[in-house]
Amino acid sequence: MLVVEDNELNLKLFCDLLRAHGHEVLPLRDGRDVLAQAQGFLPDLVITDIHLPHVSGLDLIVSLKADDLLSAVPIMAVTAYAGHGDEERIRAAGAQAYVSKPISVLRFVEQVNALL
Repeated sequence: MLVVEDNELNLKLFCDLLRAHGHEVLPLRDGRDVLAQAQGFLPDLVITDIHLPHVSGLDLIVSLKADDLLSAVPIMAVTAYAGHGDEERIRAAGAQAYVSKPISVLRFVEQVNALL
């Protein structure tokens, strides 16, 4: 799995949870690296924050879905910005799941399992 999160504590939490459930994880802090890394890693799932430096998570989702090699990879968005209409915009961009921060560990794991 590929996890894109600029907050170090959240990145560690997400990766630790995924590894504890037996998943191989590639952590990234910068959305600019995602396409190249994902093409080489070919993840079963991409988990991305929406508010990232340099590249927004929404733009990242659109780019992943537009890439022939990666378009079938499910995407889970995780964000603290859970305002009115945000989930609809995130799903319209191509994400299959949406989890708001602070995360519920149980809901996070359930969403990951549902996408796999």
